[in-house]
Formats: sequence, C-alpha cells, structure tokens
Amino acid sequence: MLESVQITNHFVDSLSGDTSSDVRPRQVLEACYSNVSPRVCTAPQLAVWSTDTAKMLGLGDQNGELIDRAERVAYANLLSGSALLEGMKPFAMCYGGHQFGQWAGQLGDGRAIGLGEIFREDKCWALQLKGAGITPYSRSADGLAVLRSSIREYLCSEAMYHLGIPTTRALSLVLTGDPVVRDMFYDGHPKTEPGAVVCRVSQTFLRFGSFEIFAARGDYIRLQELLEFTIQNYYPELAAQYKGADRYLKFYLEVVKRTAYLMVGWQRVGFVHGVMNTDNMSIVGDTIDYGPYGWLEPYDPDWTPNTTDAQGRRYSYANQPGIGMWNLARLGVALLPLINDKSLVQSALDTYEAEYEKYWQAALLAKLGINRYRGADDDALIKRMFELLQLEEIDMTLFFRSLSAVKAKQEIARIDQWPVLMRAAFYQIEELDHGLVKEWVLWLQNYAKRVSETDDMERARQMNTVNPLYVCRNYLAQQAIDAAEQGDFSIVEGLMEVLRRPYTEQGGKAAFAERRPEWARNKAGCSMLSCSS
Repeated sequence: MLESVQITNHFVDSLSGDTSSDVRPRQVLEACYSNVSPRVCTAPQLAVWSTDTAKMLGLGDQNGELIDRAERVAYANLLSGSALLEGMKPFAMCYGGHQFGQWAGQLGDGRAIGLGEIFREDKCWALQLKGAGITPYSRSADGLAVLRSSIREYLCSEAMYHLGIPTTRALSLVLTGDPVVRDMFYDGHPKTEPGAVVCRVSQTFLRFGSFEIFAARGDYIRLQELLEFTIQNYYPELAAQYKGADRYLKFYLEVVKRTAYLMVGWQRVGFVHGVMNTDNMSIVGDTIDYGPYGWLEPYDPDWTPNTTDAQGRRYSYANQPGIGMWNLARLGVALLPLINDKSLVQSALDTYEAEYEKYWQAALLAKLGINRYRGADDDALIKRMFELLQLEEIDMTLFFRSLSAVKAKQEIARIDQWPVLMRAAFYQIEELDHGLVKEWVLWLQNYAKRVSETDDMERARQMNTVNPLYVCRNYLAQQAIDAAEQGDFSIVEGLMEVLRRPYTEQGGKAAFAERRPEWARNKAGCSMLSCSS
C-alpha cells in the first residue's frame, strides 16, 4: 500500500538549495535546486499505470498491479502532486543549456517537479512529475502539460526501454481535470486541451546543462559539489578508484562512452530525438525529455520531427551522432575548471568517434546478420544499401526486419520473389523504376551470398533480436491520443502492450507493424511536431 512506500530526499539533503521561497520565475543563484510545491489538481484521475515500472519500484502487488480502488485514488493524488507523503521535499532543478547551438542561460525544471527517490535492491530511482505546476524556472510558461504530449512521453519512454535503449521510464499518467491552453502550431490559434501529469522515473535527471550553468556563472563551489555528488552516486566505481582532477577526467571519459553508446542505440532503431539541446542530455547516458521525437519511417537521413528545426535540420537523424559529440564538448568546457588541463579534456573527447564507430559497426553487422567483419567488402555492401534506401521511400523498420527472411539460395531476381515484408516496406513499389529494381536485385543477391555461411534459421533468429517489428510510430501514438482525448485509453494500453515485445511477432497485431499510411503523411502529430506541450 502507498503508506508503506519509503521515499527519500537524498538529492535535496545532499546539495545546496535555493534559500528563497519565492516560486515566481527568476534567476536562482548558488543553488542546485529550489523547493517548490506541486499544483493541486481539480480532479486527479489515474488513467495509465505501468506495471513494469511499478514492479521495478516495488509498488502495487507482486506484479505491479493496483487492484484496490482506494489505492488507485491515493496514487492519483500523489502522482499528480495533489497530495504528498509525509516528509517529502518536492523540488525543481536548476540548470542551463545550449539550445540549437546557442547558450540560453538559466533554464531549469520549468514544468517538472522532483518528489524524491526510492531505493530498491541497491538501486536509486528518482521520481519526477512532469506538468505539475510553476517553478522559479518556468520563465513565461505555466508549468503544466497537456494530455497529447504526456501520452507521447509515456509511450515512448517505455517503448525505448523494451527496445533495449537506455532511457528514463514512465510510471503513470494522471488526468488533472484542469484545462490547459496551448498553441500547438505556434500560429496564433491557441486552444484548450486536457491537462495531465506524467510520473517519470530515472537514476537521475541531471543533465549536461546542470554543470554548464555553474561553469558559466563561475560558481566553481557548486560545480564541484554537484560533480562529487554525481560521481559518488551514479559512478561509484570511479569514486572508489580515483581522486581529484583524475577522478573528474575519468568521469568525463565515461560520459563520452555512454553518450556514444546511446547515439548508436537511437540510430539502430531509427529514433530521432528532435531537441538535442545540452539541457536534454542525461549525465548518465539515458534518453531524456521526450518532446517532438519521431521515428524514421521512409528512410531519410535529413529528416527531423521538430517543426522548430525544419529550416536548419540541426537535429536530424544523420546529425545526431555529431551533435552528441558537440554537446559533449560543451560539457568538457564546463568541467575544465576542475580538470585544469585542456589537452586531457580534448583527448577524452577525441575517443568519442572511435567509440561510436565501434558500437555502430557492431550494431550494423548484427542488423544484417553478419557474424564476421570482412573489411572493405562489407563496407561497400553497407554503403550501397544506404544509397539505395534513399532513392525511394522505404520504411526503415520493415526493411531491416525483412532481411531476416532472405534465404541464401533463394531466387530474388524479380520483385514478387522478394520477402513479403520487404515489399511492404516500399511505399510505391509498383512504381519502381526498372533500373532501380535491377539495382536492388543485385544488392539482394550480393547480400544473400554474403550471409550464406550462416544457417538461415539461426541468422533469422539472431537478426530478429535486434531489428524490431514494432516501434512507437507517430501515427500510432496519435491514434491513441485521439481516442484518449475522448476518454478511451484502451488504445494507449493496447499499443503499449504490443510495444512491450517489439522484437517478437504477435498474432493479430499486424496493424501495428505497417508503414505510415498516406492519410498520416501531413496530419498533425503524425509526422513533424512542435515543442508545444
């Protein structure tokens, strides 16, 4: 029961806090956080509950379920911020960041409020309410969130976890009963939408920008305090082995490696974050802050899901690995006053490209079912594949999944001999130019020959553990949102159930593994999105 939940205030009790109780938007100096109170909702209602995350936290019954109605009501109050447990010290973090390449100064948790931490099985999990009210970091905003963005955050964070990609988790989605006004398209036509609060769960919500803000202000006392706290709690193996500047350098090097690994995870499944500002980069290498994200459906390396980024495409799929390194460079600059050797920081940063290439090569070979790398021959095969993928609209997820059905000795000289799922990956397969068909046939023949050294069934089994069949496509999420805004959350639950097993073909779920339909090409929420939430 909720009364038995033990939540600590480790972050708040360990770090310098804001001495002012003024919650109005303002500059907060010499503090890692501000004490705040979540907004009391009119009619909190627990709409969605993740049994997976609940079980991880030791909440609910042995399966993470909430059976008792009174318990659901109590959790709705807690996870909307309307009623806190005794001893809780809710807070909002102070941080800064580079947004679209420019230093933005103080940012902070403008609509996120931390509740504290749950310690379970030697792991610490921080709980944070997104959309729970105004904080000193809200700037000109209201600190609230709407249902559509909350559903997208809930679905994608849980989907990414089941894909095996480091991420924050989602415990719950609570309807507040309060209307929220948003201008979704930034076109001067705001409208009222239902409000909601998502409870996010992570090791920590510290970001690159958490360190940047103190470095930018020359507040090296707080910078070192936060850095020591981070290493002691989230990189304890470094705390045990190293001291002083050497410890800070090893920490930075580990963040570089984790970020490289995370970028490969995104690229592997075609995920595009959309807002890779330094305040949206986790210090422990998790995916954090699900705003206008999207999934590559037609394979287009220049695609970005963010309407704000439509002109420059800074955060496109192809640019994500490079932006990861750019953001790490900004973190390196922030840590330099404590490491005190620019050449050492640069050397650590220089490992990023090699780390990324190592992980990316391994991921690509696994996606293609190639066990042993053959150098230039494999490079040429892969290079030609990506060239061909860009010549027509081809669904990335379905294409890679379909390769497991290619048989080493199968005839593939005509389109009707290609695997069914591969044909389904082409948006206009009946209109393919004859010359392009010949190019694909040649590539498939070369591919089949390349993987002939491996048993077809065993190769297919291995490939299907890394090439998902189901991903959180924007149009599927939008269908769930449309239903939820009418009070029907069964579509959200049904979609989440499929996304819990993204690599396993599920009977009767073919509709969740189809390329984007034509009606969704330009529909709001189904292709590009704004940052409005």
